[in-house]
Amino acid sequence: MEKSKSQRYKSDVLRMISGEPHYVRKPEENNESEAFSLITKHYKHRMKFFSKLLLAAAMIILIKFLVFREDKIQVPKATYPFQMCSDQSQKEAHSSKTAPVPDALNRRIDEIYNQIDKSIPKIKLENFDEATSAGESKATIVNQKDGYCLGEQLFVRVQAYDYLGNMKSYGGDYLRARIFSPKTNSSASGNITDYNNGTYLIAFTLFWEGEVTATVLLMHPSEAVSALWRARNQGFANILYTGNFTSATKYVNRECGFQLETQEDICQYADRRDQEAFYCIKPPDFPCEALTHMNSVNRDHSYLSEVEKLLLNRSNIGVEISKDFKTISVSSCGKTLIPPTKSCNRGFYYPIPSGYFSHNIWNPVHCKMNLFNENEKLKRFLKGKKVFLIGDSTVRQYIRHFAESMKFLDYFNHTEDEMQSWQKTLLAINLENFIFVQWKKHTFPFVSKTFYSIKEDAYMARQIDQIGGGINTIIILTMGQHFRPFNFRIFIKAAFNVRRAIERLFIRSPHTKVIIKEENARDMDIDMERFSDFHGHIQYHVLREIFHGLNVGFVDALDMTIAYACNVIHPPVEVLENIISMSFTQATD
Repeated sequence: MEKSKSQRYKSDVLRMISGEPHYVRKPEENNESEAFSLITKHYKHRMKFFSKLLLAAAMIILIKFLVFREDKIQVPKATYPFQMCSDQSQKEAHSSKTAPVPDALNRRIDEIYNQIDKSIPKIKLENFDEATSAGESKATIVNQKDGYCLGEQLFVRVQAYDYLGNMKSYGGDYLRARIFSPKTNSSASGNITDYNNGTYLIAFTLFWEGEVTATVLLMHPSEAVSALWRARNQGFANILYTGNFTSATKYVNRECGFQLETQEDICQYADRRDQEAFYCIKPPDFPCEALTHMNSVNRDHSYLSEVEKLLLNRSNIGVEISKDFKTISVSSCGKTLIPPTKSCNRGFYYPIPSGYFSHNIWNPVHCKMNLFNENEKLKRFLKGKKVFLIGDSTVRQYIRHFAESMKFLDYFNHTEDEMQSWQKTLLAINLENFIFVQWKKHTFPFVSKTFYSIKEDAYMARQIDQIGGGINTIIILTMGQHFRPFNFRIFIKAAFNVRRAIERLFIRSPHTKVIIKEENARDMDIDMERFSDFHGHIQYHVLREIFHGLNVGFVDALDMTIAYACNVIHPPVEVLENIISMSFTQATD
């Protein structure tokens, strides 16, 4: 049946639009409007189709471009001091105990650890009487004479014996030596050489005139040193951390720590850049982010044998070694000690004895210390400056001394409850002189029986990263006391991370002053397995090795507190003022 003219025309138009070979009959007059409408409709449909196709192609090209660029460009990403893992990664983290450490850092940590480990005697004590005895050991003057001259050296030889009177054939005893004259409040420590055969030589420099007493204390016999080192690195069971998880209606406590022996899900709080991590058992119905507070207690646990525990009884710690001499007499012999004229500066540290006390004033041997013990002098020096104190309560003493004793700073909006929570960040200011001083604790490991907030916490390296720095910025750091109960590798890694943070700081702000207050001696009657000064002694030497070559100042608080014999964790004001003075002397341009 023959198609109508209208049908034939529609067919021709469709072939034209589709691109088929065709020819178009001239439309008759009454079909022109219909044809035009049909063409317009199909072209619109066609344009919509091509528009969608082009848009899809553009999106594909854009995605490929971004993927390519991601391979070529490091896109800045938000980082946080603590990053939570998924449940799966939590289980993986638990099985591996700690986050992986980059090979180079891992090797360096092992090098330092092994270096210290080789220097520690490996002794398995079964008979208490075979340990070094202060009463049986003998201290004698090598260069004995009737009188000594100012500036001379006094040499004392120590021969170690056990409780049975047998001469020791190996070294490793932890000794502490000092000279002092109570009349002038003068004192200094001695330099000890261990010959690793039971014999020790101590060199004292005679810095002042008068009657001088020399003492050598047996802090720990080598058998206790061996036990302390082994116990420290054997595990994490001595300290129990408890984390407080909080919601709007309830809270729950769960065990936390550097290592957890559990099959439960755990939360990993990790700094992935610096490879430092801490863990908590995850409570049901609480996200990992709900952790708000932390505390720690000494667990009823020990890695020591019963015989080794006896060595750490207070009666066996810091006992004076018997000697065959009393006081010695020092005169000027026509000599005068010429004090150094060059001010103490950053980038240097010196072996013990690095100085001496005279009339309760610290006198560095190699440089001149400016005394900052008066309000006006401190205010003039600190005018227009920011001081960031980072670490434990021994550096917190600075801000408390300024605000509570010298009273030239005012605490900023701290309530009574906040002051009672000693771990809380402290801020003190002097508006008239534009002085800003802040103390903030370092985070894990941090030991405290009372619960403290961790929401403001950050590792020391991260805190340094957050400081802009500048010519009027002073950063004073201390790390050590809270690290003593834990595996030594944790301290080494933290110290390396702090060093790298300081290097980054000096790139962006080379004029910032960084001072390291080294850890001081502490009490002899507080849990020696966890907090013995032997642990601090090792950390003291390692910290110097790690920070060697950096333009930072060192405040030898260990030397000062040994010389002064202030065996308390928070040195008295006479020593504190000298520690502060050494800090600010090195922070002077």
